[in-house]
Amino acid sequence: MQSDENSPDDDLRTRLHAMETRLRRMRDQRSSHNESARRAADSRDSVQEQGKELRKAIEDKLNEQKEVRSRAKAHQNQRDSIQSRIREIISNKRGKKGDEGKAKTGVVALSETIARISSIENRIMTDGNLTLKAENRILRELKSLIARRDELLPAAAEFESIKIDLGDLESTIQSLKAEADAQHKAMTDAHKEADAIWEEVKPMLEERDFLRSEGDRLHSLFVESRESANSIHTEIEALLKEVNKARDEMRARREERERAIKDHNQSVRDALKTPDQDEELADSLTEQLLSQGNLTLGGSMSGDAEGSPVAKEEKPSSRKRVRKPKSFRGR
Repeated sequence: MQSDENSPDDDLRTRLHAMETRLRRMRDQRSSHNESARRAADSRDSVQEQGKELRKAIEDKLNEQKEVRSRAKAHQNQRDSIQSRIREIISNKRGKKGDEGKAKTGVVALSETIARISSIENRIMTDGNLTLKAENRILRELKSLIARRDELLPAAAEFESIKIDLGDLESTIQSLKAEADAQHKAMTDAHKEADAIWEEVKPMLEERDFLRSEGDRLHSLFVESRESANSIHTEIEALLKEVNKARDEMRARREERERAIKDHNQSVRDALKTPDQDEELADSLTEQLLSQGNLTLGGSMSGDAEGSPVAKEEKPSSRKRVRKPKSFRGR
């Protein structure tokens, strides 16, 4: 009988224990996924930091290579300029006007152009009688002169940087060839230096690509672990509602049993009380005695007369006296 009454509680307790065990296991799984996500995130951040430092080093190397390439380009331009001068000297060797005269003519033209530009600018600033039409014409002329000046500047600079001895063209050509060879060698050395820098950069680029792919892989692992943890967390929330519902049901049943036991114990205690412990019981007995007999304070009931000591004394004794036989002594 008792086993049948406890059977629902046992089933509920067993089901609750199974759900709590499953809940602990799911929490452990969620913690494991969160820990995996944390490790993946830490590794990803570390790899990304390494990649950032490596990209900075690659950028510095490429900037260095760019500077070396620019230096090589400058040597190449200088070499080409010298070789062009050599070709012009050789072509003008037979009585043609030398490059020096051309360069000097260019310098003179540059000087005249600069002087004309200064004159026009001074006139624009000081002459207040210029009409709008005249001012526009002067501005167009100034613009043309500035373009001419910019065109003559490289020729004048080249003349200043390369000195030509017209009296000894052979020696001049040889010195120019030597200078061109030196510029060519400087150019090739610069390109070799740039190539060496590139050889240093290539493994760095491979490592950069590896770190990038590794960072992507770790990030994917992080996202996957987080999604798994979130999925388990959703299941935990649903299961936790069922666990709380079962716990509330068990608590309600336990409280009901405790209430029944308490009521039973109270009824037993009430049944075992004596009149001196229960005022209501004493009052009930008093009413019963008063309703069934004559009760006097300090006296006795009418039916108690026969049992009194006086009545016992007045009642004749019904016992007969028994005579004892005399004893005869021998004479």
